[in-house]
Amino acid sequence: MSINQAEIAKHIRGILVALGEDPDREGLQDTPQRVASMYAEIFAGIAYTNDQLVDMFNKTFEEDINTTEDSQDIVVMKDIEIFSHCEHHLALMYNMKVTIAYIPKDKVIGLSKMARIADMVGKRLQLQERIGQDIAEIMQKITETEDVAVIIEGEHGCMTTRGIKKPNAKTVTMTLRGNFNTDINLLNRLLILCK
Repeated sequence: MSINQAEIAKHIRGILVALGEDPDREGLQDTPQRVASMYAEIFAGIAYTNDQLVDMFNKTFEEDINTTEDSQDIVVMKDIEIFSHCEHHLALMYNMKVTIAYIPKDKVIGLSKMARIADMVGKRLQLQERIGQDIAEIMQKITETEDVAVIIEGEHGCMTTRGIKKPNAKTVTMTLRGNFNTDINLLNRLLILCK
């Protein structure tokens, strides 16, 4: 699915009119096109399914990996900064830090791919909970391990700048798969690593 920038520009012009603005005044003449271009960039993830992202970022390394059936070596990447937009208000979700952890089973993923997956999943109309679920699903398929955890902390514009207006309120979500979901000692090790 491609993003239709012409339709976005048309509707942004209509929103400007509905707000009581004159879209033909100098400062707003190019705004519909600029917003359409920005939306194409910040919502680029909408154009891809999770399976397409698996294909896009499926770069793993199998050599020099020595894992056993009961291995609990953890790979953790933390403080991956992303942003997204809440599907309920189209408000910005910001100051988001993503932690991705997994236990390798014969394959490790390139570190930059973990950050790229988080970034692309965020570039959709989202819920923070679904961001974690999508990242976990993609990571499981690429690394072929069930043992994946995703922790996200972020601020939501729909909470901080409108409605209840509580700046600095943070939402934390945790998606746990495989042994992270069943082994309390493993989960505690992860939480210590994430401090």
